[in-house]
Formats: sequence, structure tokens, C-alpha cells
Amino acid sequence: MRSAARHTLLIAGLLAGVASAGITRAAESPPAFPTAAVRAVVPYPPGGGTDIIARQIAARLFDRWGHALVIDNRAGGGTVIGTDVVARAPADGYTLLITTGTHAVNASLIAKLPFDPVRNFEPVTLLGTAANVLLVHPSIPAKSVREFVALAKARPGAINYSSSGNGGTGHLAMEMFKQQAGVSIMHIPYKGAGPAVTALVAGEVETSITNLIAALPQIKANRMRALAVTSGKRSTALPEAPTIAESGYPKFDASGWFAVFVPAKTPRPIISKLADDFRAVLKLAEVQQGLAAQGAVAVGSSPEELGAWLRAEVERWRQVLVAANIKPD
Repeated sequence: MRSAARHTLLIAGLLAGVASAGITRAAESPPAFPTAAVRAVVPYPPGGGTDIIARQIAARLFDRWGHALVIDNRAGGGTVIGTDVVARAPADGYTLLITTGTHAVNASLIAKLPFDPVRNFEPVTLLGTAANVLLVHPSIPAKSVREFVALAKARPGAINYSSSGNGGTGHLAMEMFKQQAGVSIMHIPYKGAGPAVTALVAGEVETSITNLIAALPQIKANRMRALAVTSGKRSTALPEAPTIAESGYPKFDASGWFAVFVPAKTPRPIISKLADDFRAVLKLAEVQQGLAAQGAVAVGSSPEELGAWLRAEVERWRQVLVAANIKPD
């Protein structure tokens, strides 16, 4: 259409206004996107909460697009490996990043990131939030947060906890808990929530804070015990578990979140189309129910809202790192 407009302007300057209006209408029209499969990089191994949510949503996007959203698990480096793949990808909307709060944490945790978590990405939508959960191996006699804190104080440094990796929200949530409870528990990082949960089930560690999505099947199978959730409110997926806040630590709130980003400089119409499509899927009753059954709450924000959320999370976790005296690597 732009070529036709230029030709019109060359023939008759009086038609410039009409041609300009036509160009504006075309720019506002939804882009023909996608016309092929889209890749969603998940910087975690299969089986974790992020992977589960991504695959649930991918199935519904295929119904909407007629093209697949292919999940590409790129674990390692505390999400840095997979995230860097997206940062370096063409800014055409065909490579997405589906990640967690670790994206915000890494801004302060890793001294020499190969990308900037804010500047090198464009926000698309906040998919949802999910409670993390404080877990213990069945061999631990504690049945409540208060009993667990008493046990940890009686055995300083003798209890180990697993996490999805250095700087993950589970790691920092446990560090926040240690600060508020005044206990010493040793950190053992794993490569993802799935392996961290497996380590707890196997008895390699005694406790963990991880996302409820990854832990729920093991909780229901009585392979681990849930003491409390880390969110401000109880989870509908595990309503019998109190919050850590109501267990004696009223300032505690460490919910997890999941969001979609694309490489910086991705065209705005593509970002808007992606955001609209993800939000449409998140409004489906079966998607909301599926996420709720796993302890997650669908959100579906605008790109601008996610951008503001990310900046606030970068600052929030920076303060946690400072308080925990965790230095950038």
C-alpha cells in the first residue's frame, strides 16, 4: 500500500491526504501473524511449573493460530542460557521467552549478564501468578511452620534445602524466610524446579520452597509435606495449607509469576497481536480452571503493565539480595 500511495502522490498531490489516511488504516490493521510455527523458549527443564503452564497455553494457541507454539526447553545458567537465546533471536515475533521472576532477579544477581533483562526485551503479557510452597521431607517431624522453625533453630546449619537454581525465586524466598525466621539452612541449587522437587522426594535434602505447580502431585502422593504457601492468600489448589504470613511472619509474601517477552525492537503491531492472543487464551474457562487446579491464577496483562511489573520486581529482589548479603556473581 505504501508503494501505491507514493505513486498517487507523484501523479496528483491533491490526493496525498487520501493516500495518507489509507496508510494509517493499514498500519492499524492486525498483522497477518503468525504464518508459521512460533518458538517459545522456556529456560527450565521439562516438568517444572513454567514448562507445564507453557504447554497448557500452547495447546490453545494452536486452536487460535492454526500454527504450533513449539516449546523449546533451554535449561542452565539460572535461566541465562535460554534467555540469551531469545535476546539474540530475530525481532520478528517468532521467538518468545516464557519465564519467571528469576528474569527480574538476575538483573542484580549476575554481574556480567550477556543481556539486560529490561532493555533487551519487550514485555508481552503477565500470564499469571502462582504460590510457592514451603515443603519438608516426610522424615522431618515438623507439621507446621512454627515447629519447623523450632527444629531449624535446634539444628543450625544441619538442614539442607533445594532450589531451582541460584537466584531463582525459590532460592530467594527461602533466604527471605531465613531472614525473618532467624534460622540457618544450607542451600543446594539444582537445575530447575523439577529436579529440586525430585531431590526432596529422594531425601537428598530436607526442605525446599518451590512453585506449587511442580510440587502439587508429590504433595498429594504424600511424598512431601506442605507446611505453608508463600503468597499473601491461601491457594485454592491447597486450601488446607496456611500462608507463611498467617503462620507468624505477617510481612512475608513471595509469590511466583510467569510472563512472556520478545526480543527488543520487535514491531509494536506484532507485540499487540501476541498480547491479545495470549489474553484471549487466558480468558478461556478451561485454561483458568487448569491453572487454578495447579495453584496458579491467570492474569493476562497489557505489555505496559508487564513492563511496570518487571521494573518493580527488579527493585524488590535487589533489596532481598542486599539484605541476604548475596553478592553478584
